[in-house]
Amino acid sequence: MNFATAITTLIHQIETDRSGKVRFTHPFGCSPGLDQSNLVDWLEAQTIYPKFYWQDRDETEQVVALGQTYTFQDPAPAYTILGERQRVWGGRAFSPSAKGGKRCLSSFFFLPIIEIVVSNQTCSLIVNTNRSKSDSIKALKNLNLDVRLSKIQSPTVVTARHTPEKGRWCELVDDALSAIENDQFKKVVLARKTSLELKAPVAAADIIKMSRLSNHNSFHFLFAMDAGHSFIGSTPERLYQRSDRILKTEALAGTIGRGESLAEDNELADWLSADSKNLNENQYVVDDILDRLAPLTESVHVEPQANLIRLRRVQHLKRSIYAQLHNDVKGVELLDALQPTAAVAGLPRDTSMQFIEDNEPFMRGWYAGSVGYLSHEKAEFCVAIRSALVVDNTIHLFAGAGIVPGSKAEHEWQELDKKLSTLLSLIIEEETEDLGVIS
Repeated sequence: MNFATAITTLIHQIETDRSGKVRFTHPFGCSPGLDQSNLVDWLEAQTIYPKFYWQDRDETEQVVALGQTYTFQDPAPAYTILGERQRVWGGRAFSPSAKGGKRCLSSFFFLPIIEIVVSNQTCSLIVNTNRSKSDSIKALKNLNLDVRLSKIQSPTVVTARHTPEKGRWCELVDDALSAIENDQFKKVVLARKTSLELKAPVAAADIIKMSRLSNHNSFHFLFAMDAGHSFIGSTPERLYQRSDRILKTEALAGTIGRGESLAEDNELADWLSADSKNLNENQYVVDDILDRLAPLTESVHVEPQANLIRLRRVQHLKRSIYAQLHNDVKGVELLDALQPTAAVAGLPRDTSMQFIEDNEPFMRGWYAGSVGYLSHEKAEFCVAIRSALVVDNTIHLFAGAGIVPGSKAEHEWQELDKKLSTLLSLIIEEETEDLGVIS
């Protein structure tokens, strides 16, 4: 069955159903018009908002979600209206007190009208009718079926600027190290925003398409509230994954770049795996996660040693954490407990976040927040690092570095360059000295 036939079949099922179902699903044959290779193009062609794209880190599932049946600023009430296997999608800003109107909501979740799920070479069309069958049918009829693969356009950068600039960054690192020495906190994560003004608007979907081809072992997401505003990311870090009462989370902290050769790559990896500063930074994150999970879990297991995660531009230290949850724990409680982790904020959480709020010269918004989904059966969220805000002709890219005893401002600045290059190198093909970043 092709996609158009699946739409017709679902419309008939919705119109004739008398059982009170709120979720209708129908498989269809993946085809050149719509399959796992062009799902982002299909999403870009639609005119229904909000739009959401998700690919999990293991590349086992891609999802697009369109339209809003219900929206939630606090996702907890969603559990009262969710039917079996229904998912709400969305995320939270780095700070729950984040403000800024429609383009910087502190939290936004929605139960979509339409979802397409591609998993294990199987495509499924899903329709949620919790609020209105007629609205869901109308949305199905308004889908654009004439989708063509778009040619990715490389944007032209007119100007670029860092916030903070390098001099101010060095001052901030010195201030953070002084605060650590005075026992105000053990660690703080400082971030930088790099803003690119473009000659013409760029499609956020193009950046995600390029990133999926280049940046593996990563979550990929795109969240668009309207045609001129998208938040995107290609992040290696999972906040948590829940399946019933089984929880998986991780400490991803400790970073070094990639080498120019296999020998240099291995040399850098060996150094990272033995470096006391990076190992201590990773342990801080582990300790914080264990402390926050304690009231919610019956048992917890931590990998005894950090593993090395190699990405296209950087290498990280990661320790996986597994837990058995108490019977009554929901995904929203895990969000409250784990976000933000010490990997993106610091330790202790409250004092490090206060330092960030008092000293960083920009609002993080959803950078270093969380993006993913909740349901009765399962939930998964990634940490929104390696992310960017695309607004008309401007791309704001974000990266952060953990400041602990032994940190050097120059080294941390270079680490920001490497992290930013995850997305920046897709936009700018050649190294640009004026940007001060690695391409």
